[in-house]
Amino acid sequence: MDSSCAALLTSLNQGHACPALPMAAIQTNPLRVGLRQERVISPQCLVIFGASGDLTHRKLVPALFELFRQRRLPSEFAVLGCARRSWSDADFRSRMAEALADEVQQHPTAWEQFAACLFYEPVDLEQPEDVVRLGTRLEAIDRLKATRGNRTFYLSVSPAFYGSGCRALAAAGLLRDPARSRVVIEKPFGTDYASAEQLNRVVQSCGQEQQIFRIDHYLGKETVQNILVLRFANTIFEPIWNRNYIANVQITAAETVGVEERAGYYESSGALRDMVQNHLTQILALTTMEPPGRFDAEAIRNEKAKVLQAARLAEEDEPWKCCVRGQYSRGGSSLRPVSGYREEPGVNPNSTTETYVAMKLFIDNWRWQGVPFYLRTGKRLPKRLSEVVLTFREAPVHLFDAAGGSPTANQLVLRIQPDEGAGFVFEVKAPGSGMRSRPVDMHFSYDESFGEPSDEGYVRLLADAMLGDPTLFTRSDEVEAAWRLYTPLLELMEDAPWQLPVHPYEAGTWGPSAADNLLADDGLMWRRP
Repeated sequence: MDSSCAALLTSLNQGHACPALPMAAIQTNPLRVGLRQERVISPQCLVIFGASGDLTHRKLVPALFELFRQRRLPSEFAVLGCARRSWSDADFRSRMAEALADEVQQHPTAWEQFAACLFYEPVDLEQPEDVVRLGTRLEAIDRLKATRGNRTFYLSVSPAFYGSGCRALAAAGLLRDPARSRVVIEKPFGTDYASAEQLNRVVQSCGQEQQIFRIDHYLGKETVQNILVLRFANTIFEPIWNRNYIANVQITAAETVGVEERAGYYESSGALRDMVQNHLTQILALTTMEPPGRFDAEAIRNEKAKVLQAARLAEEDEPWKCCVRGQYSRGGSSLRPVSGYREEPGVNPNSTTETYVAMKLFIDNWRWQGVPFYLRTGKRLPKRLSEVVLTFREAPVHLFDAAGGSPTANQLVLRIQPDEGAGFVFEVKAPGSGMRSRPVDMHFSYDESFGEPSDEGYVRLLADAMLGDPTLFTRSDEVEAAWRLYTPLLELMEDAPWQLPVHPYEAGTWGPSAADNLLADDGLMWRRP
């Protein structure tokens, strides 16, 4: 590689050490390199606690292998899996190979090289001597792989161990250097406002805020990040992205699957804690935040925190009037019957856990005052999708009413999954001699436009965590603002559940009829994609 190319890569990567990258790799796929212009991760050891768990073999190691195949990891890199099981390095590599069998078969040489970076150490975070031994093993890996003491600790463990895990790492001196060590904490971060506030105090006593990365995998999706680009890189949207032009906003995260293998967790969380408090609320914040002064992690997170602090339930004094809870019952067909939630393995037959939530919010600030925001999420719905729908105000005068009825309101649809992209619904003249109008959809697809599928969310987030870039991670005040927003509902579910009952809905439908009434009271309907 000549000196000019090396200088360019150094500039693009903001001063990070650059691993060896064959020029042939750039020449064979210039489009991919030109589009991505990825920053390069410093020499690094990623330590995964809970390495024997589902998240590690289903999401984390596949994401790391994808980063490896894209040449976005440094040559000085290692993964150290940690769990209570007495595995060896070879056992860990073998089990990860089984979990990624298809990828290993497709890329055997790459896997062999990647597997050489995988190590394992039996560790119980509640045993101080284990954590001290972990420090010794990390020093050995530093020498072997030249990782220079840069470490990212990923807590893929039960939420009950987030605080004690951070304390154990701090007590062993593994979080002493904020420039070279950081901690990634999975959701849920707390179960309510009080517990989130307490957990924040604990982790911030163990390290600086800049070392704490609270992960929400929805923020790793290209289409979620594209909300910022769509809003702030296109001047046509900013003048109309406010209460003067937008009538209402719907945010939906629908799943076709049931509770699956997660009954133990889901029974104690429900849809409100599992999806609304984090995923949907983060999408709400990105959709409604003010433009940051610069594209900087703290500037962006400042604006997200501000808008969440201005959000409120539509009926603060009577919160049961602005929220509907549901639970799926039996459905499907005679050929493919679907069990109800209470019939799922591990679920209490008398469970009142919600698998569906719909609610109405307002944001009390200059931009959004009076605009209703409708959020909904549910399991066993007819279609898997996540989207944001901004419905614009109707034309002040309907010139074409006599010719065939009122035109449809314009809508901007941001599709987060599965068909990542966007659509804009607007009126055109229908063919024929009259002046009848009809809505059409202008469509944008990520796959069609860029010729390659988007990375899975964990690919981007793991890379950012190892880079020390907190832009797509939630800050302590964001987390607390989100929990504070839903505290009235959580208290109602605990103290007066009869005021917020769980309505049954048939599996395969769009939720309980009470959720339709929530919008019908405002003269609106949920979008049926």
